[in-house]
Amino acid sequence: MTTQQDIEQKLTDEVVASFARTPDPRTRELLQALTKHLHAFIREVRLTEQEWAKAIEFLTATGHITDDKRQEFILLSDVLGASMQTIAVNNEAYGNATEATVFGPFFVEESPLIGNGGDIAAGASGTRCLVEGSVRDTDGNPVPGARIEVWEADEDGFYDVQYDDDRIAGRGHLFSEPDGSFSFWGVTPTAYPIPHDGPVGALLRAADRSPMRAAHLHFMVSAAGFRTLVTHIFVEGDPQLEIGDAVFGVKESLVKKFAEQPGDKPWTRTEFEIVLAPQQ
Repeated sequence: MTTQQDIEQKLTDEVVASFARTPDPRTRELLQALTKHLHAFIREVRLTEQEWAKAIEFLTATGHITDDKRQEFILLSDVLGASMQTIAVNNEAYGNATEATVFGPFFVEESPLIGNGGDIAAGASGTRCLVEGSVRDTDGNPVPGARIEVWEADEDGFYDVQYDDDRIAGRGHLFSEPDGSFSFWGVTPTAYPIPHDGPVGALLRAADRSPMRAAHLHFMVSAAGFRTLVTHIFVEGDPQLEIGDAVFGVKESLVKKFAEQPGDKPWTRTEFEIVLAPQQ
């Protein structure tokens, strides 16, 4: 006698087998594994046709709101922890190398070259901040000429691309000196909400989850012979660290002290020693 379980398993097997002739082995592996896990999810939760239709509606809305300045699919991946899990899989711990974290949806190619000691703020609002550090390998040797991309939100929690004008602010790139050192000016990071006026925001509200991100500054560091590092540094003492980060990006090793400095105008100073893992 054929059971309901047999019917469901037969369909899964047929779909998996349909990909058996996929020429590229890796593509075949991905498609077959995805099919197995997707069918297992549907069967486990006994997904209704109405729920399936709502899921399609959600993904369609996610596509519609995505454009060249807003990547809602990355945002969805972030809040589901899929981004951080992919990072964990692809950035295995290596000695004392700096830990990686989420890329985020607001990186922009062709950022301005600011040079060492330059200013990425370019008019972005916020308390001035001096960031100093060095780029080294896991043996402590300096890495000269490493490209350091940096980007951040202003004190109102917005990146330049979220404004309607064509401003370029709160981002730039520079290169490490022969001794590995670097420095630049920006603004002291503040906590802010991820964009929550779209499908991902609706998902968070349905789950009674906060859209807030802990205060952070983005880095992407690359150099020949080394694994490209995508990471943040977070602000020690930020209350959001205790409450939680909407995209699960916080790691204890990346929390840094942003020390307040004396002077007529308030400003802060922090240090970030970057250690790159070798290219594998």
